[in-house]
Amino acid sequence: MDVIHSPLVIDVAGIALTAADRRRLTDPLVGGVIHFARNWHDRAQLTALNADIKALRPDLLICVDHEGGRVQRFRTDGFTRLPSMRSLGEAWMRDPMQATRQATAVGCVLASELRACGVDFSFAPVLDLDYGESSVIGDRSFHRDPRVVALLAKSVMHGMMQAGMANCGKHFPGHGFVKADSHVAIPVDRRSLKAILADDAQPFDWLGGTLTAVMPAHVIYPKVDARPAGFSSKWLKDILRGRLGFDGAIFSDDLSMEAARRIDGELLSYVDAALAALGAGCDMALLCNQSVGDGVPLDELLEGMAAAKSRGRWRVDGASESRRRLLLPTTPVPAWDRLLGTPNYRRASDLLTA
Repeated sequence: MDVIHSPLVIDVAGIALTAADRRRLTDPLVGGVIHFARNWHDRAQLTALNADIKALRPDLLICVDHEGGRVQRFRTDGFTRLPSMRSLGEAWMRDPMQATRQATAVGCVLASELRACGVDFSFAPVLDLDYGESSVIGDRSFHRDPRVVALLAKSVMHGMMQAGMANCGKHFPGHGFVKADSHVAIPVDRRSLKAILADDAQPFDWLGGTLTAVMPAHVIYPKVDARPAGFSSKWLKDILRGRLGFDGAIFSDDLSMEAARRIDGELLSYVDAALAALGAGCDMALLCNQSVGDGVPLDELLEGMAAAKSRGRWRVDGASESRRRLLLPTTPVPAWDRLLGTPNYRRASDLLTA
């Protein structure tokens, strides 16, 4: 029996599945779907969309970037407006224990509300340090102190776990030190490996036994490797897996970011970028916002990856597939109306809205 490996995470075009969406989601190379604000109208619609996806492929991992603060895809029709992570760091400076309680409540509410609408997984929490320099990280970071970041992130992750959701620490080994936005330019962090491991990467090390997934940064650290971390086997295989002992899933960041695909002076195609990410040690490769319009980039990715597989340019990895499947929730989740009455959710919600 052939080993299955479904390493691609893609998006869908709108609030309901099109014929093209259905065709792509049934491709065995696709292992996940990532939602955006354009996939949201209301809770009933989102729940129906996710039910349709699971009817096609129960094993697909339905994902979203839903961190709190300015990165929260669903904000209306009952969804709680979650605070920024920086606000939790500020609360820590006033009362660490109360901030810890609030962070756990954030994780619980975040995961409970998503799961009640059929979302399996959120790319949270952010473990980057707040140097006050990065506009793309900014208030998504808990704090400048890696100890505060680790403890608050662990509390968020504990709340997510209470609701039966895995977690994803990002962006390894740290995106907060650089000013450039990796969506439009490739940031370069010229610090030494020793300096990065002693500061920015500490939360990833300390939380290694709690993290279930990691997303690397689209940042170049030239004193370690000429390639961005998400395309670097030195960062992913030698340091994250080897030195830090991380054994969970590794997701690439969005491969549609043109700056991130410029490697060794060459702009890679989506196929070559996905192959580079998987070859460097990623278990899953994300290509976002390409289903809108004709969706040709997604079709080219699927065709190109299938051809590359047949030519032996990448190998099926059973361990990567196992890591992906471990992120799928295994506990039942109450429907929205029942969720609102559950004691754990009510306590968490009351703490955030008091």
